[in-house]
Amino acid sequence: MQEAEIRIIESRDQLPAGIDLKVLATFFHEKMKPYHDTVEDVARGLEYVFDPLGGGFLVLATRDGAPVGGLVMLRTHMSGYIPPNLLLFLAVEPTLRGRGLGGKLIGIAASRCEGDIKLHVEPQNPAGRLYSRMGFETKYLEMRWSRS
Repeated sequence: MQEAEIRIIESRDQLPAGIDLKVLATFFHEKMKPYHDTVEDVARGLEYVFDPLGGGFLVLATRDGAPVGGLVMLRTHMSGYIPPNLLLFLAVEPTLRGRGLGGKLIGIAASRCEGDIKLHVEPQNPAGRLYSRMGFETKYLEMRWSRS
C-alpha cells in the first residue's frame, strides 16, 4: 500500500492541484461522520485558517492526489486561560483508521504549534481514545447556552 504524502498548508496557494476548499470541506464533513459538522461550518473553519486575521494551518495527507487524512488547527489569538491553538477538525479515511495516520497528523500539528492545544470531542466519539493516547486530558466540561 502506498504511503500517504503529508504536508503542512498555510495558504490557499499551497493546496495541491485538484484540491480546493470545497473538496476539503466535503472530505472533512463525510469522513468525520457520524460526529461531523455541516459542509458550510467546515468551510468556515477552513476559511479562518487561510484568513490573515484568523490563522492556523492544515495538515493534509493525500494519496493519488486525493485527501485521505487531514487536521485543521486554528490560532485562537489567546493565551493562558484559553490555549493559543484549537484543533478544530481531524478526519481519516475510514479504510485507513487504526494504522497510525491520525496520530501522525496530531504529532505533526503539535510540533508546529507554539503553546497548548485544546479540542472539543463528543463523549461517545471513539476519537477521544486517540486524543487521550496522544496526551490530551479532560480539563473542563463544556456548557452552552443556545438561542434556539
